[in-house]
Formats: sequence, structure tokens, C-alpha cells
Amino acid sequence: MLAFLQSGVPDTLRAAAESGAAHAGEEGGGLFTELLHHVQDAHELELPLIGHVALPRFEPLHLAGLTIDLSITKHVVFLWFAAALLVILAVLAAGQNRRNRIPSGLGNLFEVLIQFTRDEIVIPNMGTRGVKYMPYLLTTFFYILIMNLLGLVPYCASATGNVSVTAGLALIAFVMIQAAAIKSQGFGHYLAHLTGGVHWSLWPIMIPIEILGLFTKPFALCIRLFANMTGGHIVIVSLIGLIFIFKSYLIAVGPLGFVLGINFLEIFVALLQAYIFTMLTSLFMGLGMQPESHNGHQETEH
Repeated sequence: MLAFLQSGVPDTLRAAAESGAAHAGEEGGGLFTELLHHVQDAHELELPLIGHVALPRFEPLHLAGLTIDLSITKHVVFLWFAAALLVILAVLAAGQNRRNRIPSGLGNLFEVLIQFTRDEIVIPNMGTRGVKYMPYLLTTFFYILIMNLLGLVPYCASATGNVSVTAGLALIAFVMIQAAAIKSQGFGHYLAHLTGGVHWSLWPIMIPIEILGLFTKPFALCIRLFANMTGGHIVIVSLIGLIFIFKSYLIAVGPLGFVLGINFLEIFVALLQAYIFTMLTSLFMGLGMQPESHNGHQETEH
């Protein structure tokens, strides 16, 4: 069974099997903690035929009472790897489409996803004015998709399972949402919408609420992506842990069947979460680009 786990299923299955075999005598809680360790960030990589490879570690920086660790971790490596892979695939797809008038293969796949993003995400939520933001939204979609899918490849990891990564993506989305609103409405109207269109006497209540609302959107993007990408891996290691808790090959049939099914479901989830993050970002940008909302507040106030 361990040979089967090591041969082809995702890295969490293989790592869980090795950990479970080494700690089969432990209680369920300790085993689950050890299994869960394999879906967390680490300062080492596990490579085929090589084993564990330590990553560079640097002395933490201490700034204004904060400790900042710039050491390279497993998720950082796959963050960079996903970026490099995206650039390579995009260049190859562009080259194919430049040579062939009728796209095929990788070029056709990219064209389908690009047209889908434009026609089903950007234009419905942002109008034709949103087409100029396509480079950012397409980069977000493909980057998140590749990071999500890497978590299903043996010996790889999903960087979107790290809340720091999703927080960085959400921070960029926050900047783009505000920049799109300011560029569309003007800075004066952008500040005016923080009053909510109510009487000036209610501004001390409304302005903090509106400002809080600006940050709840990217916060929701951050936690939604992190939770969904982490949840699947936790379910997988939990099911694998059942095999070693019961210490029976007979019980292994059920969990392995469920695990394989969840892995197929994770492929769909990887695509779905990339779509949801991009769609919500474009939706929030589109809401900020509508000057009618400010006009409506003014009419209500008068």
C-alpha cells in the first residue's frame, strides 16, 4: 500500500503514508498533528530520489518592534515556480498563436480562457471600460490556477494554502479596486462616497462603516481562497490517517477510494477558486467604477 501511495497520487498522500507508518503506535490526535504538518509551510523541500533539501535561512529583521523573517520556504519556492511556469506557458501559447491563424493545443486553451474571462467576467461586471484591466485580471486568474494545481502534483505544494500568499493577492486586489474607482470617479467623488449619501450629522457613523467596508472585501478574498485550498488537503490527510489509526488493510479500501475522489474534485476546486477570486475582484472594481452610485447618494441626500 505504501508503494502505491508513493507511486502516483498527490504529495499529501505519500507524505501521510510515510508519517503514519512511522507513528502507527501513536494516538489519533498525535497522528493527525503529524499528518497536518505535511500541508503546512516548511524550510525544506522533498524531492524524488534526493529526499529532504534544506532551504536557505536568514537572520530575522527587527523593525519597529516587528520581526520579519525573509527566509525562503517551501511555499515561496512554489510561488516563484508558478510565476516562472506561467511566463513560459504564456510565451509558448503566444508563439503558437502568432504562427497559426487557427489556434490549437496550448494556444487554443489560452485563447478560450482569455475569451471566457473577457466575455463572462470582465465585461458583465465592469463594462467595456474594464477591458483595459484585462492584463491584471488574466494574470490573477492564471497565477492562482497554476498555484492551486501544483498542490495536486507529487512533491509539490499549493502556495495558496498559505494565508500570507492569499493576503498578498488580496492586497494587490485592494489597490486595484481603489485605483479603478479613483480613476473612474475622480478623487473628490471617491471621497464623497464614503459619506454614504446620508445627512452630514450621520457622517461620524457612516464614514467608519464605509471605510471598514473597503477592507472587508479583500479580507473575504483572502480567507475564501486560503480556506478552500487548505480544506481539501486537511480532508485528505484525515482520511489517510484512518488507515493507521485502525491499523488494518481492510479499512484502507474506503479511505483510499474517497481520497482519489477528493483529488479529482480538487482539480475542479482549483479552477473554481481561480474563477471566483477573479470574478469577485472584477465585481468590486466594477462597483467602484460606477459614478451612478455617488449620484444616487446625492439625490437621496437632497
